[in-house]
Amino acid sequence: MTRTLRALVYGDVDLNLIDGSAVWAQSTVQALSRAGCRTRLVLKAPVETGRLTDPLAGLPGVTVVRPYEEHLVPGQGAHPLSPFQASQLLARLDAEERCDLLVLRGRRLVKQIVGDGAFDGRIWAYLTDIPQSAAEMTEEARADLARIAKASRQLLCQTEELRCFLEAWVPEACGRSVLCPPAVPEPGFPVSRREGLHDPVRLVYTGKFAPHWNTLPMTRLPAMLAERGIRTELHTVGDKIHKDAAHPGFDTAMAEALRTTPEVVHHGGVPREEAMRLAADCDIGLGWRDASLDASLELSTKVLEFGSLGLPVVLNRTPAHEALLGADYPLFVPGGATLADAAAAVCVAVHDTGARQSAADRCATAAREYTMEAAAARWRGHLDRAFPAGPAAVATRTRPLRVGVAGHDLKFLTRLLDHLRALPGLDIRIDAWPALAQHDAAAGRELADWADVVVVEWCGPAAIWYSRHKRRGSRLIVRLHRFELDAGYPRQVDIDAVDRVVCVSPYYTRATRDRTGWPAAKITTIGNWVDVEQLDRPKAPGARHRLGMIGIAPSRKRLDLGLDVLEALRARDRRWHLSVKSKPPWEYWWIWNKPAEREHYEAILRRMQTSPLLEGAVVFDQFGPDVPNWLRRVGHVLSTSDDESFHLAPAEGMASGAVPALLPWPGADEIYDRRWIHDTPEAMADAIAGLTEQEDWQSAGAAARAQVREGFSLERVAEEWTELLVSG
Repeated sequence: MTRTLRALVYGDVDLNLIDGSAVWAQSTVQALSRAGCRTRLVLKAPVETGRLTDPLAGLPGVTVVRPYEEHLVPGQGAHPLSPFQASQLLARLDAEERCDLLVLRGRRLVKQIVGDGAFDGRIWAYLTDIPQSAAEMTEEARADLARIAKASRQLLCQTEELRCFLEAWVPEACGRSVLCPPAVPEPGFPVSRREGLHDPVRLVYTGKFAPHWNTLPMTRLPAMLAERGIRTELHTVGDKIHKDAAHPGFDTAMAEALRTTPEVVHHGGVPREEAMRLAADCDIGLGWRDASLDASLELSTKVLEFGSLGLPVVLNRTPAHEALLGADYPLFVPGGATLADAAAAVCVAVHDTGARQSAADRCATAAREYTMEAAAARWRGHLDRAFPAGPAAVATRTRPLRVGVAGHDLKFLTRLLDHLRALPGLDIRIDAWPALAQHDAAAGRELADWADVVVVEWCGPAAIWYSRHKRRGSRLIVRLHRFELDAGYPRQVDIDAVDRVVCVSPYYTRATRDRTGWPAAKITTIGNWVDVEQLDRPKAPGARHRLGMIGIAPSRKRLDLGLDVLEALRARDRRWHLSVKSKPPWEYWWIWNKPAEREHYEAILRRMQTSPLLEGAVVFDQFGPDVPNWLRRVGHVLSTSDDESFHLAPAEGMASGAVPALLPWPGADEIYDRRWIHDTPEAMADAIAGLTEQEDWQSAGAAARAQVREGFSLERVAEEWTELLVSG
């Protein structure tokens, strides 16, 4: 990112009341400012306190827009903006000064803005108020999220667990979802660990007061602990008490408890820095919530805030918290925890010095990954990928280079096209053929007349058509994979009209030259791209003993050899399993109509039903774009094919930290390190089993990831394509 980007930020949140969502708005603006963006924060409600907005006033490039005070929305009155009013105002502000990205929080708000259609492709949506379980994910909710995903440039996910859940249910979110966890400001004062505990022991809670946050039963903790011989005080900070129709009278009871409970010291709403000082002078943080949130995929910001202050935290055991602190964190309360369970966890913290210190250390270590500077670095990374600078030859053109892309199947170009579209100086249009040999000739002629460069994906009928309809003075680039050579299409291409043929591997570059007789100077090699950033995710427990195969049709993919590897491994250790992510062969009519193909798969299915070593050891997962999520569970990716042009599956596995294992199909050793290639299935099984320790497997996975990042990262391959488009 070389130019200064303009960001608009709006959350469906009231910044007068301090809670996690309001703090999100403040910290997002702070992180964007540090990342070098010119940022306008638009407030939802009239300003009653500047506790969260005042610290933003002096930040570089930051403007706080106050709609009520500036009379920007006629008829607003002293009320918060509705989603409709916010959408209209944001569109007007954008018309006055166009933004590059619109950062939004709140599903209802985002749905409104997507429906209005003014910001398609520029929305960066931070979604937490979405269904987070299969039971909650209705078809209506899924359809809403699909529309939001299609209109968004990025979906900002708080945790890996939330990102994976979203991708599994909303395929449109795949490739658009990035991590954007909470940011915790560094304390503006020295933090030192207290050797002992106060007397009485000081418990602390900061944030909103709501039924599911257990803030009302929390006020009864001191009395329950007193019955167990522990004197405590509960210090509370915040001024947002929810009115909840499902819990009538909660707000009144909550306010009364804060005001009258003897052991509760309520500090009210204070600036964030003061809240941190108050918490730092306490002993144990409370992040305990209602059992209905035990399956939450979100991260408790309390853990990070308290951790940055050196406090241990009592909190629920959830997938996100286990990933953050470890499954053996000593101050978890069990699922469905009661007040007594929370009291028991506090007792552990009070009586067991080792557990208390261990918990404090883990919370502090976790918090260091979520500092404001870390958040700014994450934003810089997201922005650099979304707004690549590109070479000077592109950015400084007097008019954009017009690039047409044509073909029947563009799945191998998706993220590459996103990258090229984002480059200043390129204008991309698509001629999407409905099928291999189906085409709207009028659309093709229009594209050919318009484009400076036409890129045809697959050397098939589209390449033949464009080689015969190329505009004088334009350039034509054709990408050839593998099947086209056997199909005979290249013989019908007018090679004199083609400026460059791109093959995805050295082996097929040579094969193309030898089998077509085309001039060697016209044929070049650019490998497939791998979206390393999307694929690089933490592995799930048990991944080391799971093999993976992506795509098993047609028969030359040789699932039978993958089963040979699995049987050899399970003969030694029954923990080994195989996951297959693929469409079944009978869903490909052109495969299933061939008797030999049917016989191949029928034999495989019989084998899986009769082999004792394979019983219950093979899982077929649904075909879909959620490969990064799926690869979290896979420790080794197999490539057992008879032949491949490139085979993306092992490269994607490598990017995820899985160890690749390939049989020596022709050309494999010119794409992949010989270390990963094995002569037979038995040798492959020996090599996999040879990684006997977790550390051995992790080290091999790290080496594989480094190799694919160096050779086939999206950014590297995009640079090669950009150079080819610009200079030929």
